[in-house]
Amino acid sequence: VQLQASGGGLVQPGGSLRLSCAASGSNFASNTMSWFRQTRGKERELVATMIGSGAANYGDPAKGRFTMSRDKAKNTWYLQMNNLEPEDTAVYFCKLLRRGNIYWGQGTLVTVSS
Repeated sequence: VQLQASGGGLVQPGGSLRLSCAASGSNFASNTMSWFRQTRGKERELVATMIGSGAANYGDPAKGRFTMSRDKAKNTWYLQMNNLEPEDTAVYFCKLLRRGNIYWGQGTLVTVSS
């Protein structure tokens, strides 16, 4: 199993970004994918989780601003982030839970700054 996260970058406050996490190695439609983020000196923080049914739950920082989705055919999950704030600056990671095993993507940096 390999996870490839992408889509990070520099964006101004109030802007939007869409992160992608592409999984390879099998079919993952029934598995749980999560997005976490981490800033220096802090623990990773849950941003959003999507279970196999497609239902998503969001951590407090994401509620009302972020939306998680997926393309089952592409084994790719997305995190649409709107109305970004400087406090959203972090490295964003995707995490796959599959058959009791946990897999992490390499992280993609999001910087929100004017």
